[in-house]
Amino acid sequence: MATLKAVRGARDLLPPETELWNRIEATARRVFARYNFGEIRTPIFEDTALFARSVGEDTDIVSKEMYTWEDRARAQSEKAQSLTLRPENTAGVVRAYIEHKLGESGQLQKLYYIGPQFRRERPQKGRYRQFWQIGAEAIGPPSSGSESPLRDAEVLEMLATLLDELGIKDWTLELNSVGSAADRARYNDVLRAALAEVAPKMCVDCQRRAVTNPLRVLDCKVPGDQPIIETLPRIGESLGEDSKEHFAAVTEALDAAGVEYKLNSRLVRGLDYYTRTTFEFTHGGLGAQNALLGGGRYDGLSEALGGPRAPGIGFAMGLDRLVMTLQAAEQVVPQRAAMDSKCDAYIAPLGENLNAAALVLARELRRARLSVELGDGSFRLKKSFEAADKAARCIVILGEDELQSGILTVKEFATGKQTKVPRAELAGFLAGPGRE
Repeated sequence: MATLKAVRGARDLLPPETELWNRIEATARRVFARYNFGEIRTPIFEDTALFARSVGEDTDIVSKEMYTWEDRARAQSEKAQSLTLRPENTAGVVRAYIEHKLGESGQLQKLYYIGPQFRRERPQKGRYRQFWQIGAEAIGPPSSGSESPLRDAEVLEMLATLLDELGIKDWTLELNSVGSAADRARYNDVLRAALAEVAPKMCVDCQRRAVTNPLRVLDCKVPGDQPIIETLPRIGESLGEDSKEHFAAVTEALDAAGVEYKLNSRLVRGLDYYTRTTFEFTHGGLGAQNALLGGGRYDGLSEALGGPRAPGIGFAMGLDRLVMTLQAAEQVVPQRAAMDSKCDAYIAPLGENLNAAALVLARELRRARLSVELGDGSFRLKKSFEAADKAARCIVILGEDELQSGILTVKEFATGKQTKVPRAELAGFLAGPGRE
């Protein structure tokens, strides 16, 4: 019988690597809380029409990359519903905003999410078919200030803070404006006309995009296409005065806050819902696929989904990319025996008759917020020491004498030091300096 393995493009995340994932998520939650963002959790699958209407039917995501199926679990008299595993989460958040009438509060809704997304694309380093994202959206009625350039600058400043607090150095913020829906449509016409002559010289994907979604041509990473792309008209030439003023206000606020950025007139981001400010944070340690996160403003998305006018701005960051960046920077080695992955104590009962007492002791220590591995009285003492050395920083010996006297024997593996510790002081001893 063939050995079952994870499906290509998916993988298991194991300790101690998951500790780094948890650290990233915990840091994100702390930073988001300081900016008054609350968590939203949407379903991992939605009606397929949601993504066709938001992301765009001519995008690669909708046309080639989505996992879609017909739901036949409905009544026989009803037409089967087309469902899709979410390839991105902004559409789901906006759908929830509309469905739950969050705009009726009149307040700006600041929502963040952490979870898996799914795209059927060629797996490669840092890019999987099931991947995790951290993202956030600031959306609300115009009266809430949702379309203010200050919202854009605040989100970008928050992201700069988050990357700094994660310990990611030397990131670059690339910034552009794709203008209003009217500006974007005007630029699409200009770009389509310019591509008519040169597209046949470009890659197959660009030849298709030149007709269906010209903006996506600018995202092409094929080296041979870059000289042609450099000659194409720039979107800044198609921006109206309102869009120019909005973008100038964003950069002015970033300058005041001391957030460094680089203008990139080629940064358009291919999803149909983007308007005005678009951005990416990149890092040189990731190679050609160097984007850590990206996002932008989507002032017409709510209306496109049948909801009220609700300008918004959001972003999504790939946890896989963040983990790779931190592992490279910190030289994190995923070894179970790494000291940081060891728990505070291993309790070794000397006999099966002491198993219950060992569980009571473990309960006491765990309630004191210590991490504890529980041995078994059937182990010989040598086996208990070997297991403890792999799992914990200390071993706590629990024999009949220790149980009766209330004095526990603790051995620290790093120093080899053995100490007699009263039971009432054990939690404090294990949580002492250097053991937090």
